[in-house]
Amino acid sequence: MNDKALEKLLRFTKQFIKLRTLGHLWNALIKLHYADVATLIEHLSNAEKKIVFQLFFDRKLETSKFSEIISEIKPEIAVEILSDFDLNKIIPILNEMSSDDAASLISLFSDDLQLEILKKMKNEDAVDVQEQLAYPEESAGRIMSSDFLALSETTTASDAISAIQLAGEDVDVPFYLYVINEEGRLMGVVSLKQLILIKPKMKLREFMNTDVYKVDVFTDQEEVAAVVANYNLLAIPVVDESDRLVGVVTVDDIIDVIQDEATEDIYKLAGVSQDYSVDLSIGKSISKRIPWLFLSLFTTSLSAFVISLFKGTIEQFIFLAVLMPMVTAIGGVVGNQTVAIMVREIVFGSRDWKRSKKILLKEIVVSLGNGLIIGVIASISTYFFFNNWKLGLIFGGAIIFNLLNGTFFGTIIPLFLKKLRLDPALASGLVVSMLTDSLGFLFFLGVSTLIFL
Repeated sequence: MNDKALEKLLRFTKQFIKLRTLGHLWNALIKLHYADVATLIEHLSNAEKKIVFQLFFDRKLETSKFSEIISEIKPEIAVEILSDFDLNKIIPILNEMSSDDAASLISLFSDDLQLEILKKMKNEDAVDVQEQLAYPEESAGRIMSSDFLALSETTTASDAISAIQLAGEDVDVPFYLYVINEEGRLMGVVSLKQLILIKPKMKLREFMNTDVYKVDVFTDQEEVAAVVANYNLLAIPVVDESDRLVGVVTVDDIIDVIQDEATEDIYKLAGVSQDYSVDLSIGKSISKRIPWLFLSLFTTSLSAFVISLFKGTIEQFIFLAVLMPMVTAIGGVVGNQTVAIMVREIVFGSRDWKRSKKILLKEIVVSLGNGLIIGVIASISTYFFFNNWKLGLIFGGAIIFNLLNGTFFGTIIPLFLKKLRLDPALASGLVVSMLTDSLGFLFFLGVSTLIFL
């Protein structure tokens, strides 16, 4: 749904709710795709969201469609709404959801509610959810689906086709058929195209692809996304420590992971808490952002300390104060550009030192080239403006120095954070800005002090 259509739908929805013409609202919503309904709900106020959900319960919306809508809504928002409804109304929806979506949702309820929900769910579904909740957050085990089809390697092609037909919509991944041995270990994979073209009596082990891309249950979801993206997969099997097939991560889950991780990294680069949302109240928004502002205050105080060391020079040569912000600003821009490049490289798996060294050397050469061009122009402009060739040389040199500074720290800091098993986007931009500002001031004011005094 594009922005214009969403805006129009929001306007009509709010009007229907305000006028209490919920029959018209119901007729409009049931015609929409479940993903569009989910998008609409996310943009409503909390009170309006609850009215829409109550409408779905009152009008007995099909459980399958209700579960699809909730699966598309951000889990935090869905849980906040569902918490106000009776558990007996929620359980059928959770039973209908895939195990990974249900686990994602249930994990956000309180511990007591989780136990109560699991007791009331169908036994088979509850077992699947409990198994997934046992895995760490943001791991392959937590996001995998248990709704897949796996057959013995001795199964014939014709029997495999019959099994797919019988499974129907209960299978989350109909385009791949996984082949296992008697112990449940993953032996290979067969595509639907192979099944159709192969002789009916051939056994799966005779034509299956044994070179299977797979991930462990404890693999980080970012790594899972990188593998799926690199090899253009529609799904990837998940195995346990004994190489037994326990689940499958599908491409739609990977898209969600990429979106979530991208949002998280953007927030972290900007120094905003990863669970921040524009839907938060003013009080919560303040509490989420103020720690980073205190950190920013601390980091900028280092720059202020450096400047204070040269206050005598600045007092005698006031023109230095005019040029100082330009030196640090350009270093900060280059530093944050390099951080963005490095974080992307790390996220997509290019994290080895050999690859990183090539990026660092290339970025240094690029920065040196840009620095020489900008530095020369800045030197000439400063000479004509202040009629002081020494100041021009110092200013141009400081720009080149800070460009290289930004490149170096923008590359090293994300790698260092990754080495410490921390997120490379964890306020890397904030730290790089602190270092480029402080060292830029130190170089510019230090050299100016040596030359002019």
